[in-house]
Amino acid sequence: MSNYVATVAWTRQPGEAFTDRRYSRRHHWSFDGGQTLLASASPQVVRVPLSDPAGIDPEEALVASLASCHMLFFLDFASREGFRVASYRDDAVGRMEKDARQREWMSLVTLKPQVVFDGDKRPSALEIAALHHKAHDHCYIANSVKAEVRVET
Repeated sequence: MSNYVATVAWTRQPGEAFTDRRYSRRHHWSFDGGQTLLASASPQVVRVPLSDPAGIDPEEALVASLASCHMLFFLDFASREGFRVASYRDDAVGRMEKDARQREWMSLVTLKPQVVFDGDKRPSALEIAALHHKAHDHCYIANSVKAEVRVET
């Protein structure tokens, strides 16, 4: 069993009343390896200047986590099969919708991996599809969310 820790820290800015709901949503995420990132509510949810478009919002982070997890498993499985990956890029997209109770949720995340192979041993389209299927099946994050996760190659 493993534990993963993230620290989320926010401080009200000087002059913000807070109870008027006009406060900055800027905050920071810190991780055990020492990395600290600027985070914010999505500008699609909370208007600028109360949100900061430069920050990573939770919705983007969920999409990135799914894409990153899938990629890491794909790379591992490709290497085990002897396929040499030169590059991997995924322009993943998450879609928010309202459920029957009008609550918003991430209903669909579409992964769009573009993989470039080099070396003597190249996978067929069928082998690439099998690698993606296996990566999706093993992805911890995909196994943890209720959103549908599609892989479009």
